[in-house]
Amino acid sequence: MSKVEEKLAELGLTLPAVAAPVAAYVPAVRSGDHVLTAGQLPMVAGKLAITGKVGAEVTAEEAKQLAQTCALNGLAAVKSVIGDLDLIEQVVKVVGFVASAPDFTGQPGVINGASELLGQVLGEAGVHARSAVGVSVLPLDAPVEIEFQVRVRAAV
Repeated sequence: MSKVEEKLAELGLTLPAVAAPVAAYVPAVRSGDHVLTAGQLPMVAGKLAITGKVGAEVTAEEAKQLAQTCALNGLAAVKSVIGDLDLIEQVVKVVGFVASAPDFTGQPGVINGASELLGQVLGEAGVHARSAVGVSVLPLDAPVEIEFQVRVRAAV
């Protein structure tokens, strides 16, 4: 078990199986020393835990937890490409999308669910640049979607 997965276990979390794509794409791709993930929905055991708009059917706190789920799914996607999460040198960029009610403006707080998890499990390597964007709708009526880019080192 990698140190990253040990840290997840200390937090009471486990790395899920890679979420199956919902269209024609792959969960993650390596390009040189970077791995880019596809947008990760808050899928748990193959389905969305909650659907709807944040600030309407979904609370900001629920959405923050869903963003954490998205980040876990993203880590699983990265692992599927590199085999060992301890090869992550840096989370370079996180982009978070929040399906928002028209008057909801708390997108940064929602996406903190992903950012805080990455910081907790990766330490300094989890500190990243980020965008948090409000959108009208996401695939499958998901409240949150996260994608990220990580820099990795070659396997030893």
